Amino acid sequence: MVRNTLCRIGIAVMLLGMLSACGTLRNLGSEATARPDTYTNANNPSNIETDPNNTIWSIFNRKSAERSVSVNKYLWSASLEVLNFLPVQSVDPFTGVIVTGYGTPPGGGRSYRATVLIDDPALDARSLNVALQTRGGRAVNRATARAVEDAILSRARELRIADNRL
Repeated sequence: MVRNTLCRIGIAVMLLGMLSACGTLRNLGSEATARPDTYTNANNPSNIETDPNNTIWSIFNRKSAERSVSVNKYLWSASLEVLNFLPVQSVDPFTGVIVTGYGTPPGGGRSYRATVLIDDPALDARSLNVALQTRGGRAVNRATARAVEDAILSRARELRIADNRL
């Protein structure tokens, strides 16, 4: 009796597996409509409900239930350029986070590390958050952090102007 039930369950699982292989997952997270000045997550689960080419089995292929964050490419590039004296520990263009290790700025005597968060596709000061820390673990004064943010914003605007000239 138990053996017969296990056999039936095994056959049902095998049939479901074969049936799920028949579905297609074309254009899942297609970024054809993405703005050219943003990076976006290609595995955006919010596209599953709106894509007519998905099957019922598409719900099992979601990477995450979270929404993707668009990152302004000019702010991203400018952050990496301005903070190029710091060794990069990790970057994630899909969430907009850059984490650096400790480094000394040119002509400076103190060692710093930075964490940058770009959480909006707009080229705006509200899109950029920079946290600086000294080697002793203390946060830097607000004027220094503001100067770094201003340098990143200025460089991002320069990159955008240069990009529009092409």
